[in-house]
Amino acid sequence: MTYVICEPCISVKDTACVDVCPVDCIHQSDDKSSTQLYIDPDVCIDCGACVPACPVEAIFPVEEVPDKWKQFTAVNAQYFKK
Repeated sequence: MTYVICEPCISVKDTACVDVCPVDCIHQSDDKSSTQLYIDPDVCIDCGACVPACPVEAIFPVEEVPDKWKQFTAVNAQYFKK
C-alpha cells in the first residue's frame, strides 16, 4: 500500500506533509508550473504521518482514494516513471 495526493492539493501544495515524512518520499516537480505534490510509492513506508498533516485532506491510502479522484493514482504513478 502507498498513499496518493489528490485534487484538494492542486495549487495549494502546502508542504506540511513533506515536513512530517520520515523517509522524504513526498516530492514537488522541478517544473515550477506543476500544481501538485507526489508520493514515491517505492520509498513510502506506509506510516500515514502525512495524512493528518495535510490541511486540505488530500492524502489517501491508494485503496481508499475516492472514485471522483481515482485518476490521481495514475498521475502519481506516471510522475515516478520519468
